[in-house]
Amino acid sequence: MELDYQKLGFRCGLEIHQQLEGKKLFCSCPTINSDSEPDVKFERRLRAVAGETGEIDIAAKHEMQKGKKFIYEADSQDTCLVEYDEEPPHQLNNEALETTLKLALLLNAKIVDEIQIMRKTVVDGSNVSGFQRTALVATDGYINTSLGRVGIPTICLEEEAAQKLEEKNNYARYRLDRLGIPLIEIATDSNIKNNEHAKETAAYIGMVLRSVEGVKRGLGTIRQDVNVSVEKGARTEIKGFQDLRSIPKVIEHEIRRQLSAINEGKKLTREVRKAEPDFTTSFLRPLPGAARLYPETDVTRIKVDKKYVEKLKKELPKLIAHKTEEFEDKYKIAKELAKELIGNELFEELVKKYNKLEPQLIAHALISIPKEIKARFKEDISKIENEHFDEILNYLNQGRIAKEAIIDLLIKKIRNEKIKLEEFAGVSLEDLEKEIKELLEKKKGLNIGAYMGILMDKHRGKIEGKKIMELLRKYLK
Repeated sequence: MELDYQKLGFRCGLEIHQQLEGKKLFCSCPTINSDSEPDVKFERRLRAVAGETGEIDIAAKHEMQKGKKFIYEADSQDTCLVEYDEEPPHQLNNEALETTLKLALLLNAKIVDEIQIMRKTVVDGSNVSGFQRTALVATDGYINTSLGRVGIPTICLEEEAAQKLEEKNNYARYRLDRLGIPLIEIATDSNIKNNEHAKETAAYIGMVLRSVEGVKRGLGTIRQDVNVSVEKGARTEIKGFQDLRSIPKVIEHEIRRQLSAINEGKKLTREVRKAEPDFTTSFLRPLPGAARLYPETDVTRIKVDKKYVEKLKKELPKLIAHKTEEFEDKYKIAKELAKELIGNELFEELVKKYNKLEPQLIAHALISIPKEIKARFKEDISKIENEHFDEILNYLNQGRIAKEAIIDLLIKKIRNEKIKLEEFAGVSLEDLEKEIKELLEKKKGLNIGAYMGILMDKHRGKIEGKKIMELLRKYLK
């Protein structure tokens, strides 16, 4: 049964986290996030402390009660004593702050007069110190969407957490190279109307982020968390989205979970849940609150010069969405495709990689074919990975398949079926013409549709149906 989000009292907001390039937020280490063999290792145990309210945060208390030991490892080329919590933080990275200010202005937000670094208690091991440093940079922003304005009440600049490698009952192991990378956190209000609107909102904010220099690109550099609830339900924060396409399905599953619990008379509590590969969610911890925040005393406050902000306003980059015409011209693709492909890193990467293929063909494969698969074959296109497009277009670039095979090969990828390339080798027009002559001689008197059906059954994915029809008409005159 289709969900009526309005009747359900649906409330939804996003938190988008984007890594920045350059140096780390509170030291001079590079943001390379090394994956080479670690040459630094140590262990810690963490305890939660009371925040400004004088209380220990519920989520921090939940983690502390697990009593785990934390094992840390790192590469010394992109970590230092600041990451190991053996040295106080340095002053806030000015380049990261400038990038955040530009982004805030593009999101129509108001810059704060003074920036106060805060400590946010986190004792799950993802921060060696037991807290994450965060700073409010701007408030009261907004974006316009197809379903109206979505507010952006806060934009923060904070430290990225360490990367979890392993977790057991009595310990967790983390890699520290990611710790301290500048991270912009953009929080929307709860005015998102439905699950598809959440995806649209996330996509637009992602486009704005990609419009600003200094923002990292690639897998793992941007994350989306979704906060959802329904009437009589409870606010749930969902983490772990792999890509934008999964947002609508995960939201739908979570709403159905809450509705089922409400119907069974269960009392729902505010919690953090993890998005699973099958679009369901699993419990992580109670939802944290304001009790985990207290001021950072090792970093001085930063006054924001209004003249500096006015200068930045005059230097703001053009949004990617406003570059559609330039994009059309550059790649000779249709306007509608250009709109969907602006800022699509995969498209531009594949165009450079496969120079034997026309950009229009690559655009068609990335945008139009998945839509056709969803409409005609009712397949779940969220299962299509970037690697699938890369693999199939590589076959095409090598001449091992015909372009008509793309749709069938993507369907096989969705269904996790084995691919036999010999079944998709292209057919030459000369061979096809010969085969049509033989077919017309062997099966005389059929109508053109019958001949077309026979040939398409045999050559589907090997040659364009239009070519077959043209030859049939030629010989059936």
